[in-house]
Parts: sequence; C-alpha cells; structure tokens
Amino acid sequence: MATISSYQTAAGKRYRVRYRTPDRRQTDKRGFTSKRQAQDFAATVEVEKMRGEYVPPKLGYIMVGEIGPTWLERKKSDLKPSAYKSLETAWRVHVEPRWGGERLADVDLDAVERWIADLGRDKTINGVKVRGKGATVVIRAYGVLAGVLDSAVKAKRLAKNPARGVENLPRKQRKERIYLTHVQVDALAAAAGDRQTLVLLLAYCGLRWGEAIGLRVKHLDLLRKRLVVTENAVQVNMEMYVGTPKSHVTRSVPIPDFLVVELARQCEGKARDDLVFPGRDGEHLRRSVSFTGWFTKAVEKAGIPRVTPHDLRHTAASLAVSAGVNVKALQRMLGHASAAMTLDTYADLFDDDLDAVGIALDKARSGASVGNVWAAT
Repeated sequence: MATISSYQTAAGKRYRVRYRTPDRRQTDKRGFTSKRQAQDFAATVEVEKMRGEYVPPKLGYIMVGEIGPTWLERKKSDLKPSAYKSLETAWRVHVEPRWGGERLADVDLDAVERWIADLGRDKTINGVKVRGKGATVVIRAYGVLAGVLDSAVKAKRLAKNPARGVENLPRKQRKERIYLTHVQVDALAAAAGDRQTLVLLLAYCGLRWGEAIGLRVKHLDLLRKRLVVTENAVQVNMEMYVGTPKSHVTRSVPIPDFLVVELARQCEGKARDDLVFPGRDGEHLRRSVSFTGWFTKAVEKAGIPRVTPHDLRHTAASLAVSAGVNVKALQRMLGHASAAMTLDTYADLFDDDLDAVGIALDKARSGASVGNVWAAT
C-alpha cells in the first residue's frame, strides 16, 4: 500500500506519496499541496494497478510538442489534402504555441477549458481589439489537442486523456441557406458568360465545385443522360490536388435534357481525357476570387441574393425536392452516405411534407366518420 508523508519547502508544507509499481519497484511522487490531494493520488494508483492501467509518471514527462508532429504525420496519410491542411494550421497556429512546451502529465482539464474560453474571447492586443475565434476554429483546435493526447494514451504514456470531458465547447451556428429559383439560376447562368454551362451543371446536378472542375469528357454519357463523378480536384492554397470524391465513392448523376445539349457544346473539339471545364492554361479551373472573380461579378450582374458556387449544390437539392424527387434518389445524386444524412442536411426543404401529413390524417379521420360520431356524443 502507498504511504503518505509531509515535508517542508520554502513555499510551505508539501506531501509525498511512496508506492510500489506493478513490477514491485518502489517510487514516489511529491509536490502535493494538501494531504487530500496525496490521498486521492495514492488511491488512484492502487485502482490503476488493480485494473492493469498503471502508467509510470515519467512516461508523461515528454512534451506535447514532441508527439504532435508524429500525430499529424499519421493523419496526413488518412485525410484528403484540404482536411489535413486544416488540422496542420490548427496545430501550428493555436495548439503548439500554447501546449507544445507542456509535459503530457501537466495537461489538465481545467487548463484546457480555460484555453478554449480564451480562444473564443474578444481581447485587446497592443491597443487593437481582436475578435475571438469562431466556433469552427475553436472546435478544430480542441480536436487536434484531444487527438494528440489520445495518441499518448494509446502509446501508454497517459492513463487517460485529460482533455476529454470539456463542457464549454462552442456550438456551430448553421449558416442560413439560400435556395435560388429556376429564374434566378437562369439569370446567374446568363451573367456568367462562357461559364454558363458550369453554373447550370452545379445548380441542376448538385456537384461539388471540385467534382465539377474535375469532370472529364469520358465521364459523360450524354446518350444515357448520365455523368459519373469519379474525380475531385481540391485547391489548397495555390496547389491543386486530384483525388476521389469526398465520400471516396464513385456515383452516377442524372443530367436534365436541356443540359445535355449544353454539355455537348462544351465538349466540342475535346478529347476523351480533356477536362470539360478547364482553366485558361488547360489545367483545372481555379477558384473564383472572393470579391473580384467571375462568379461574384455574375451574381452582382444577375441581381440575385449573394451565393457561392457551393450554394448551387443546395439549390440543386431544393429544385429536386420541389420537383417531387424522392429522398433516396436525391441522396444518390448528391453522394450522401445515407438518406438519413440527406434528410438531416435538408430537413427545411421537407416542411411541406409535414403539412401533407396533417391533411392526410384529416382526410382519413373524415373518411372513417369518426368526426360525426364524436360530434353526436
């Protein structure tokens, strides 16, 4: 069993816990400011030894900054470039500056929660007001720290992750979606000039931007009115990465009749391996610059609500639901993992279905003459 003793320091009385490790070697941990803290530690050690979960404290003396890069390197092989870039930025900008110089054993839940609160708090630096980070940035930074500490637990440098169990993570506020009408889509396409067909494809086939600019002539089967999404081109900073679609699954997407003709014109003079929507250099089309790019100018010229290319994917879902497309077909078109995901993502598009439920139940009740019996009673 562990024993507890006190000793004097310049800062006052401190407590030491002497105990034996599972291999029967004697060791100790000192520096507790109260006997209660020492007793709690001693009890925890005995429980961990009984459960086979004991981790020698010295293994936790390694710095967070020493294992973070290794964790990131492992993630690099699992994630798409854009997702990895987000994690790398969160580590470099938010996690490493605060935690890189801390020992694993010194990280505690209270300090993690204070860090999370500080990230989201407005502050004044050198007389300049700086707004706190948004929910997405804070959640991602916390996820990186927790992930690094999870790897330390897996490597048996920590008995448990001290960052798990936080209660003050901010909640993401979902951006209100803008759904364009057929007339608004036509106006935007007309204003886009030689990008007209690309706008129509995004608005009526629901492709992601990277899927649309990665589309090649050989991926189109205009006789069957189908296109196959098999490539996704993602721009990270100034580099373009070509890989599989977001879900890693190839999918077939229907092409409306009017768009078949437009795509046929777009493919004239192109070889099978050529991109349908190339940039000026013949390579993948770059993102439209936020404020001065062709897409923003087209939106302003068309006089429609401010939207982004990705918003046209939402418009495609809206127009499909309005046309009576069932959820399973919409899921396949958009490339969602399940119909439940489609319903969760676009629940607001199915409000009319709730009205239909009420109407149907009213008709069923009337047909059964329940109302007349109830009135008579």
